[in-house]
Amino acid sequence: MPEPVKVLFVDDEPDIRTIVEISLGLDPGIDLRSISSGSEAIALVDSGGFAPDVILIDMRMPEMNGLELMTHLRRRAVTSETPVVFMTASARPADIDSYREAGARDVIIKAFDPITLPAKIRSYCN
Repeated sequence: MPEPVKVLFVDDEPDIRTIVEISLGLDPGIDLRSISSGSEAIALVDSGGFAPDVILIDMRMPEMNGLELMTHLRRRAVTSETPVVFMTASARPADIDSYREAGARDVIIKAFDPITLPAKIRSYCN
């Protein structure tokens, strides 16, 4: 049996976390850690207990936005090359282009399709 795809999901909105948890939880090959802040994400990565294959980050969070969190995670050996995907309600092409230029692998627009989300997440590991 192949190793599960380890996904770190960071979003301050409990409803969005629940939707993603249900969606990705339907795929037994995905090991999801869902947390609510950038500082929690950094602490999890620094603890050495979880090395994600994909990092899914909400762009707008109160303590630290997605770009700031990505910058912190890029400074760590375990996540320096991990694909980062932003989730945002802002679908303006200029915003999406700027996120990709900053190093995001992709951008998922809220509201996303929870049925296709697991396959989309798996595609970032190829």
